[in-house]
Amino acid sequence: MRIGFGAIAALLLGLGGNTAMAQAFDPAKAPPPPDYSKPESWAARPGREGAAATVAPGASARTAAPKVDVFYVNPTTFRGQSDWNADVADPATNGWNDASVVARQAAIFNGCCRIFAPRYRQAAGRAVFMLDGAGRPAFDLAYSDVERAFEDYLKRDNGGRPFILVGHSQGAWHIAQLLERRIDGQPVAARMVAAYVIGINLSEGEFGRRYKTLKPCDLPAQTGCVIGWNAVLPELDRPAAAAMQQKAYVTRYGDDPGKRALCINPLTFDRRKPVADRSASRGAAPGEPGAGPVLPLRKAMVAARCEADGYLVVEPDPALDLKPLPGGSMHFHDMGLFYADIRANAARRVAAFGKGRR
Repeated sequence: MRIGFGAIAALLLGLGGNTAMAQAFDPAKAPPPPDYSKPESWAARPGREGAAATVAPGASARTAAPKVDVFYVNPTTFRGQSDWNADVADPATNGWNDASVVARQAAIFNGCCRIFAPRYRQAAGRAVFMLDGAGRPAFDLAYSDVERAFEDYLKRDNGGRPFILVGHSQGAWHIAQLLERRIDGQPVAARMVAAYVIGINLSEGEFGRRYKTLKPCDLPAQTGCVIGWNAVLPELDRPAAAAMQQKAYVTRYGDDPGKRALCINPLTFDRRKPVADRSASRGAAPGEPGAGPVLPLRKAMVAARCEADGYLVVEPDPALDLKPLPGGSMHFHDMGLFYADIRANAARRVAAFGKGRR
């Protein structure tokens, strides 16, 4: 499994094409590990919600008495060009992280749940280019923080409550690792409502191989399962992108149909309904994800379809003012395009879980 084609395009846009780091990864030079017993090691947690308390105008209200938790892991927001990993005490990274993704991604789930969003020593954007080589130790360090944060959450805050796992891009990579190492086939899986693993190339064939018991979510109210998609415009060179995305799977498992990326259309969340027109869209977040306020949601402005190659091809209305990445990737908008749809689906799965439907 690799970080998605869209993530690589995003890094090319935001960080430039030079992928060389100043020095080889040295764990002795890594920033100090976060202490998850301290509130400042979390971007959001109950009583300290911060940007996760944001509600987009036009969205459903925050739930008053949530019975389910969300453990959210942010995508790459560290802009350092020489260090391999972010320092969780860096105010610039934290401020940008909270404004650009906690308020626009994690906050989607405050309509159903309490939100726990750990700060972690995220790998620098350039490390994505070297995930299978020199950059892998930086990702492993970042993942070690995510797993410790999850263990701390289970120990001190969970109290047997159901939970949802959410990650985008690098955060999704870490959630995918967490599913494999800490959830799949283990007792805690019985409390997992669902996992939203967005913006990475999670292949269908990994279910039954990498994941022995976890399955994709086939239906919109199904629980204990995994959801994923990668949003692109029709003009993306999908054959080239798919070849790159499938390389890791083919190397590990062989060239078989399982190399197709998991695509669950977030306008339907129903694998029997891979195509949906704009009328199905409950509300997209317009404008660029950044430091400004979240703008009012716009309904019926996005059509989406899962294609045979595993990509989610989207057709947003130009009035949404969403800028694609070079080539036609909508990676920055993987979740904002479907803000109200995700929000409603999470609430639906929570209600189903409460009724014992798995």
